[in-house]
Amino acid sequence: MKTKGAYLLLVLLIELGLLAFALAAAPQTCPANVEEGCSAASDDDWTGEFFPGIPKIKYEGPNSKNPLSFKWYNAEEVILGKKMKDWMRFSVAFWHTFRGTGADPFGAPTKMWPWEDGTNSLAMAKRRMRANFEFIKKLGLNRWCFHDRDIAPDGKTLAESNANLDEVVALAKELQQGTEIRPLWGTAQLFMHPRYMHGAATSPEVAVYAYAAAQVKKAMEVTHYLGGENFVFWGGREGYQSLLNTDMERELDHLATFFQAAVDYKKKIGFNGTLLIEPKPQEPTKHQYDWDAATTISFLLKYGLKDKLKLNIECNHATLSGHSCHHELETARINGLLGNIDANTGDPQIGWDTDQFMTDISEATLVMLSVVRNGGLAPGGFNFDAKLRRESTDVEDIFLAHISGMDTMARGLRNVAKLVEDGSLAELVRNRYKTFDSELGALIEAGKADFETLEKKAMELGEPTVASGKQELAEMIFQSAL
Repeated sequence: MKTKGAYLLLVLLIELGLLAFALAAAPQTCPANVEEGCSAASDDDWTGEFFPGIPKIKYEGPNSKNPLSFKWYNAEEVILGKKMKDWMRFSVAFWHTFRGTGADPFGAPTKMWPWEDGTNSLAMAKRRMRANFEFIKKLGLNRWCFHDRDIAPDGKTLAESNANLDEVVALAKELQQGTEIRPLWGTAQLFMHPRYMHGAATSPEVAVYAYAAAQVKKAMEVTHYLGGENFVFWGGREGYQSLLNTDMERELDHLATFFQAAVDYKKKIGFNGTLLIEPKPQEPTKHQYDWDAATTISFLLKYGLKDKLKLNIECNHATLSGHSCHHELETARINGLLGNIDANTGDPQIGWDTDQFMTDISEATLVMLSVVRNGGLAPGGFNFDAKLRRESTDVEDIFLAHISGMDTMARGLRNVAKLVEDGSLAELVRNRYKTFDSELGALIEAGKADFETLEKKAMELGEPTVASGKQELAEMIFQSAL
């Protein structure tokens, strides 16, 4: 018994020692309930750098072996008449970079950055904002993107949520002083809270519709206040799980009315930014109303909104809808609606939105081909709507991922410059359609050739001689630029 008692005492002392160590090592925390407040000692008391030991990332060229350097992205270098930074207009996504935890449906979070205290308090929100600005500066960028509820905690009421957002935005405004850092775009998070389980602008509940409008109103105001250049709508819940209980026509009418109200309010507050819709086929709903670029353009045309909104194309969403990113970009571009790009990709073996950093040089070249044909993206840009892999848990990995993504897009631009300067691919395409450069072709393209005229020409010309499409040659030319 004495031996057992001594053993239990020893175990108790060890456990108390471990508890004391844990308490001493744990960071100061604030309660998750913002109403309870935080003590003065824990009010964003982080001192020093958030990324110590990581210098400002510089261009060192393709021969550099330094992982914390750019090999291909040289911001000031002029390519095809523009500085590389002006072609790219890169942006950091706050939600993935500072709110991503590595959690997935099958596993708990794997990331707990040194500055995190495990809460969703206002003090923690401010600390993240400071980390965000340090990160942006060290990458040499001047743009970032955000959802309202990513940067500030949700309150118990709309008024409290707005107050929380105002407090964090005030800090962001302060941190902007003396810099060129501004939001590329802001948006309202209308998909996570249970109130939006049936949708936001397409919810069958009128109170939810009104709440969503109020949330967008506030998010647009703070985006404008911070000098944001665009405002995005991603309708993750704007769709249906079953048509049996859905009035699709009524929901689409409501969605159009919502967008028109946003257009009107944008004008009212003097916000000159572009309003953008981000297509996605499904996930979390079975079917989203903005399935792909063509579907969204059709919606805009039907409701008279084509000249009032543009598209934010996400590459991973493109593949989920059964298209390539290049297809979606070209569809948006030729309709005059390419406004912004969420630069990411998915894994071809996985059927969901994995939001990976794009590292495929071929895909990046095709993306940049559309951007160059578009004359650039301004006032839009490239937002890295991409996250670290669950297994990547070092702070350094945040930099490595963005460096890799930026270098990949930069290589794509350099490859497009080769294609443009060579001219072979463009000439091949021109040659495919050269018969339309004839008198008859000109009549057709001017809409002046009726069926009677075309029938007469068909009789005169006889059986057509159809030339080779030269796809293999086109692919050879393309690959030679990589």
